Amino acid sequence: MNDHAQIRTSIVTACLLLLTSACSQEETPEPEPVAPVQTAVAQRSAIQRTIQARGILHPVNQASVTPKISAPVKAFYVNRGDRVHRGQLLAVLENTDLAAAVAEAKGDYEQAESSYRSTTSVSLPEDMTKAQADVQSTREALDASQKLYESRKELFQQGALPRRLVDEANVAYVQARNQHDIAVKHLESLEKTGKEEQVKAATAQLDAARGRYQAAQAQLGYSEIHSPIDGVITDRPTYAGEMAAAGTPLLTVMDISRVIARANVPSDQLTFLKVGDQAISPPDSPDQLSGRVTVVSPALNPNSMTAEVWVEAANPGNSLKPGMAVQVVIRAGEVRDAVVIPATALLPAEGGTSAVLVVDAHSVAHKRAVRTGIREADKVQVLSGVQAGEQVVVVGGVGLEDGAKVNVQKAGGHD
Repeated sequence: MNDHAQIRTSIVTACLLLLTSACSQEETPEPEPVAPVQTAVAQRSAIQRTIQARGILHPVNQASVTPKISAPVKAFYVNRGDRVHRGQLLAVLENTDLAAAVAEAKGDYEQAESSYRSTTSVSLPEDMTKAQADVQSTREALDASQKLYESRKELFQQGALPRRLVDEANVAYVQARNQHDIAVKHLESLEKTGKEEQVKAATAQLDAARGRYQAAQAQLGYSEIHSPIDGVITDRPTYAGEMAAAGTPLLTVMDISRVIARANVPSDQLTFLKVGDQAISPPDSPDQLSGRVTVVSPALNPNSMTAEVWVEAANPGNSLKPGMAVQVVIRAGEVRDAVVIPATALLPAEGGTSAVLVVDAHSVAHKRAVRTGIREADKVQVLSGVQAGEQVVVVGGVGLEDGAKVNVQKAGGHD
């Protein structure tokens, strides 16, 4: 073969090699993209059922102190913010007229007492004395007529007197006996009814005087305003010298040593609640509260379909103020042996359905719809859709297609 033929052969060979190389490059597919993700294993464990609600703080006890009488305020002995104890004197109303009424009523009462003692212990009245004298005189007359009759009767039997004188003595004796019986009955009637009525009248007068005295003392007592509870003075709208009206609050006393958060809980969560459940504030809350459920209302608000739940908590240092809005987390029991995954595994819900990405043994992510249950902090219970032991994507799953190839990495991005 000459040189020209060799050159042509080389050129053809080179062209064939170039064509072959080009064809092989076109036929080689591009590598499939692999998304880096982080996963966590669905585990069986216990999870705490929690119910969150927003409530308003109220004092554990409160009293609006209202006077029972209308009078100017003579003096206040407390100011706003002062701590007071039960029975402490808080204010005094003008009471000069009431004190005078007490003195007058006391005098009437003492006079009635004296009259009562006189009626029950002193000698009988004049008519009682006369009746006793009548009984005594008729008794003496009866005795004399009886002796005369017996003497004449004996003489008649001896034949010394005629029958007529005996009969006259007998008539006088019967008359004297009748008069004596009448006197005795009259005395008994006076002793039974006359003195009894006098005692009743004296007793009634004494009771009436005592009642007026006690009423006057009560009116005077109403002029002194005492605290009905232990607590703190939170309001005192009236100043000394101003008129205090009966039935209008003069001071407000609150016991804030403990507070009650009144929260509205949806009806579908009430079945999990019971008195005694522990309740706390969320960890990020500036106002920490720790207490227990004391009341679960048996009635629902028909407008909101919620029920009021009371959480009572200690208030050391009075840091929790009545009227504050607080968030409470109520621990409503524990569910054991639940399938639990991190809350970050849940994808944004579409159409109200939650979903997660489950990575299989071939590093392929599969999107699954799940039904969730209890949520506790950073974990959530899965009721269906994921089995214990399966891997779910917790980082890098947003925007990832179903069936995508993934590269499972450790926390921090390392393989």
